[in-house]
Amino acid sequence: MPAAQPSSTSSMTEQQIDYEQAEALGISHEAYDEVLDIVGRIPTIEELSTLLAMWESNGRQQSLYGWLRGQRHSVERNEYFYSGSADHKAIKEPKVKECVEIAHRLCSGLSLVPSSLSLNTGTLLYMVGNVSTEFADSEYSRRCLHLVGEPMATGGHDEDCQYIEMILAAMHDSGITHADAPIGSGGLFGSLLDLTAPLGFDILTPREVRLDAFLFGEEPGRYLTAVNEASDDQFLLKLSEARLNCCFLGRTTKNRVMVDGFDFGPVAEYTTISK
Repeated sequence: MPAAQPSSTSSMTEQQIDYEQAEALGISHEAYDEVLDIVGRIPTIEELSTLLAMWESNGRQQSLYGWLRGQRHSVERNEYFYSGSADHKAIKEPKVKECVEIAHRLCSGLSLVPSSLSLNTGTLLYMVGNVSTEFADSEYSRRCLHLVGEPMATGGHDEDCQYIEMILAAMHDSGITHADAPIGSGGLFGSLLDLTAPLGFDILTPREVRLDAFLFGEEPGRYLTAVNEASDDQFLLKLSEARLNCCFLGRTTKNRVMVDGFDFGPVAEYTTISK
C-alpha cells in the first residue's frame, strides 16, 4: 500500500507510514493491518508511536499483533459508549493498581467450583454484548463507594439477554465456544474468576470506559465466553452475522490474574476451589 506524499509543510509527526516503513520499525504486516483498522486510514508516525507506547506501558504481556486485536474492539467508537452521568464523573476513577485492593475487597474468599470443561491456559476470552460504563447498584458501589441507589432496571435488557443466550448456546453446541456465563456479582472481574477457575486470566481494558465500571459494574446484558484460538475466526463471523458486539479481553493464564499488564496476584488470593 503506497503512502500518501506529505506536503513540504508537513511535520514529521504528520508523515504517513507505509508497510515497508512500519516493518523497519519492527511492526509486522499483520499488526500494521490492525493499525489500519484502528486509525481508519494510513497511520502517521505519531499515531504509530502512540500505539507502541500504549503497548509498552502494558508490559508487552501479549504480542503487538494480539494486543492490537484487542484494541480494535475498544478503540472503535460505537454508539453504546457514553460518558456517564454527572454522579459518575464526580467519583474519582481508580488507577489499575488501586483496583487490586478493590478486587480483593469484593472477591477474596470466593468459593468456586472448577469448570467441568477444564479450560486450557491460553484460551481466548471475550465479552459479548454492549460495553457499559454503569456501576450503580453493584457490589462495588455499595461496599467500596458506599452508594445506595435505586435498583437497576433490567426490563430493557431481557430480550437482549435471551437473544445473546440463544446465539451463545448455538455456538457452544457446535463446539465453537468452550464456556460462557453472564456477568454478575463482582462484575467482569468476579465473573472471570468464576469462569476460568482454577486458572487465571490476563486481560486488557478499553480506554473509553471507566476502569472501575468495566471491571466491577454489574449491568446485565453482557456475557463472558471462552474460545479456542482455532475457532476464533468462526466465532467472530457468527457474532457478526448475529449483529452482536464483542470485546476481546485476553487469555486464560496459569493461576495468576493480570489486568492491563499489572499483576493482581495469584488466583489463590481470591478464591477457594471446591473439590
